[in-house]
Parts: sequence; structure tokens; C-alpha cells
Amino acid sequence: MKKKIGIMGGSFDPVHSGHIGLAEDALREAGLDCVILIPTAVQPFKQDAKAADGNHRLNMLKLAAENNERFIVSDYELCNKGISYTYLTMRAMQQEADNACPDGADLYFITGTDSFLKIDTWMNGEELLTNYGYIVGTRPGYRQDELEEFMDFVREEYGTYVINLSRVQLDVSSTEIRERIKSGLSISNFVPPAVERYIKENELYI
Repeated sequence: MKKKIGIMGGSFDPVHSGHIGLAEDALREAGLDCVILIPTAVQPFKQDAKAADGNHRLNMLKLAAENNERFIVSDYELCNKGISYTYLTMRAMQQEADNACPDGADLYFITGTDSFLKIDTWMNGEELLTNYGYIVGTRPGYRQDELEEFMDFVREEYGTYVINLSRVQLDVSSTEIRERIKSGLSISNFVPPAVERYIKENELYI
């Protein structure tokens, strides 16, 4: 039987409870065997943004993922440097999974509504929509009609497997967390305790 593997990328700057909740929901609702979490080196749409050092982001992600044995943290994009194009990462993850799994593997890209609605404009978007499945997390009522219309379109146009997670995702962003840290406000409700400790110990985002 083919393995079902979720792929979730992002800056994770820092990783927060919304990221982890989305990955956990994807595991459960899509029946995935595991989720591979991949921090980006440089995102195509954020080339001018200054992110925390890649090693810090990787370490925080490992701390956030340590309590779930079905989470795997990969440094693939950090090791490759340069711009992190999703289609190249998905090709590499597919090859690795096929080599590791005797019966092969199906890959599912885990993302939020905003990113999914733009995916046909990404580099090699047609390849992404044709070759991989999608698991989309949403906020309450946020662009829901637009999302459902686009899901219908990609299913018909590309034969894409796509599901919209039923549980409403935590409405929090890494930008908000960084701003709270700069303002001296608590982030305890937004990140796992181990991540909060790491941020304080390494004096990140101040």
C-alpha cells in the first residue's frame, strides 16, 4: 500500500501553535502516515524579508514537533540555499519517498487558503496541481466561497485531489508573534513552551 505523506513548508519564523494544529489536523482528517515540515531558505514571494537564521528556525521547529512521532523535520531547503521553489522540493520529496517506500508514496501539500488560491500562478503550478494532492486549512468564513469554487476548478482542470479541513484553524501569525516580542508582550498562548524558552534564551526577535 502506498504511503500518504504530508508536506508542509514555510518560513516558520517562528513556528507557532497554528502551524502545529494545521499539521495535526491534516494527519487526522486526511489519514496521513506522517507530515514532513520543511523550513524555507528564501521564499519566492518574500525575497526581501529578513528572517531569523535558518538554524534557529530549524531548531524551533524540531522542538515544536518533538511530541508527535509522525512529524519529521527536514533541512532540505536550508541545505540547498537559494530560493525555495515548491515544485523542486516536491520533486525531491517524491523521489526520497519512492526510494524509501516499497510501494511508493502519494504526497499532499498542506497549506492555508491564501497560498492555495494562488498556487496555479506559482512556478510550475500546473505540475504541482497535476502531481500532488492538497490539504487546505481555513479560518472561520474566510474566503470560503472563493476557496470552494477554486477547489472545484482544479479538480476538473487538473484532476487534483484536494480537501478542506473541517476544523477552524487558530488565527495567529508569525508576524503578530514577532511584534508581541518586540513590544514585550507574552507569547505563551501562541507558541509551544519549548519554543518560547528557545526564543528567550537566544534573544530572538527583540
